[in-house]
Amino acid sequence: MKIERLDGAIYRAAEGFERELEGELDDARPIGGGLYLAPGRRAEWAIDVWSEPVRITFDKLAGAASALLSLGPRWTLLPVALFDRAAHVERMLPPCPLEPIRFPARPPPAPGVWTLAARNEIYASAKTASPFPAGEPRFVEDKTHPPSRAYLKLWEALTLLGEHPKRGDVAIDLGSSPGGWTWVLQSLGARVVSVDKAPLAPAIAKLPRVESRQESAFALDPRSFSRVDWLVSDVICFPERMVALVLRWLAAHPKARFVVTIKLKGATDTRALDPLRAVPGSRLVHLFHNRHELTWMRP
Repeated sequence: MKIERLDGAIYRAAEGFERELEGELDDARPIGGGLYLAPGRRAEWAIDVWSEPVRITFDKLAGAASALLSLGPRWTLLPVALFDRAAHVERMLPPCPLEPIRFPARPPPAPGVWTLAARNEIYASAKTASPFPAGEPRFVEDKTHPPSRAYLKLWEALTLLGEHPKRGDVAIDLGSSPGGWTWVLQSLGARVVSVDKAPLAPAIAKLPRVESRQESAFALDPRSFSRVDWLVSDVICFPERMVALVLRWLAAHPKARFVVTIKLKGATDTRALDPLRAVPGSRLVHLFHNRHELTWMRP
């Protein structure tokens, strides 16, 4: 059994977005299952980064489990190949039950993550960037009140941001219909101005502290609001138009927090997002619940 510490980091792409992640990494070496070993750098398309990667080679399965336990006490398997053999190793490790997160509670520290890449070869890291195991959030879902599953995207973003609206905050929700994000903001205690040409779901429109405006998000003047604590948006439009809209709101309300989805059209080209990248303290991420889009967050 041998443990080899690797230079760089291991990056994981969400399923279907391997090409986007590989395209932004230098000298990326695919491991399998959307995992890439590459020199350390910021990667927007990675849903998780294994920051202390090792390669374990072994002869016996017990040796694989022993090697992992020498690196840390808690491990979760990311299965990518040789599933039965990986399951044998997993059974030799202490159980690591992963309870769903009750939003807005912070998730517990994520365990180390490992994968069996070949018959006698494991890649692992005791430390990862995501608070979610292997970058995959699992929430206790509300299947009764939200009008769609889009609320999970905002739950994920706010958990990563490490902040969320509190009672008394003023939140603007652009492109809000049918109201999943408005429901999240309102349930946290915020007063929400919900803006979309399409109507909110009736149950959401009737909630207290929700003001529904059936108009274009682009026609709304940010300066007409004396206070904005949160600006969130899931508007469907071209990236350049979304960036311009965000910069208008940022100029009018520089202390507001932002969670904004940027939809990408056709071939993946994110150069239009450079003005957002330049905003201090902000970041662009590809959420587990994102599709062909990135989410811009500014705490």
